[in-house]
Amino acid sequence: MGFWYFLTLAVGITLLIISVSNKEVSRSTKFVIACFVLGILLVIGSLLLFLPGSSSIIEQLLQLN
Repeated sequence: MGFWYFLTLAVGITLLIISVSNKEVSRSTKFVIACFVLGILLVIGSLLLFLPGSSSIIEQLLQLN
């Protein structure tokens, strides 16, 4: 499972780098914003999953029994 969490983190960081390094914002603004938002969500999600006890945190967030 740790491999997939790390892979999610790497994809998120890659999307953030793509969105920040794009200089032509005028023609691809939607793409840059989508990459930035998706990258932030993936990084936050993967860091949450790396925390000890993350399964109980997710269980409480989703209100699973």
